[in-house]
Amino acid sequence: MKKNIIKVGLLGVFTGFVNGLFGSGGGTLLVPGMIFLLKIEEHKSHATAISIILPLTIISTYVYFRSGIISYGITFKVAIGGVLGGYVGAKFLNKIPSSILRKIFAIFMIIAAFRMVF
Repeated sequence: MKKNIIKVGLLGVFTGFVNGLFGSGGGTLLVPGMIFLLKIEEHKSHATAISIILPLTIISTYVYFRSGIISYGITFKVAIGGVLGGYVGAKFLNKIPSSILRKIFAIFMIIAAFRMVF
C-alpha cells in the first residue's frame, strides 16, 4: 500500500509540474502512468485523468492570469467549441473498446510529438 501511495504522489507531482510548465500535457502523462504504474483499466484511466487535470488547470490558470499571459480572445472562442467536443468525446469513450482506445491515444501522442519536434 505504501509503495502505491508513493507512486500516486510522484505521478501527481510530475503531472502537475508538466501541466503548469507547458499549459497542458498532464493527461498525456497521467493516462499511461495510471495504466502501467497503477494498473488502472484503460477507460477509467482516461476518465480519471480528466478529473485530475481540472484542479491542476485551475491552479495553472490562476498563475497565468496573475502573470497576465492569457489571450482571452482565443480562450473564450476555443472554450465554447471545447465544451461541445468534451461532451461528445466523453460520450464516445465508453463506446470504444480498450484495445482501439489505446491505439488511438498512442497515435495521437506520436503525431503530437512529431509535430512538436518538426
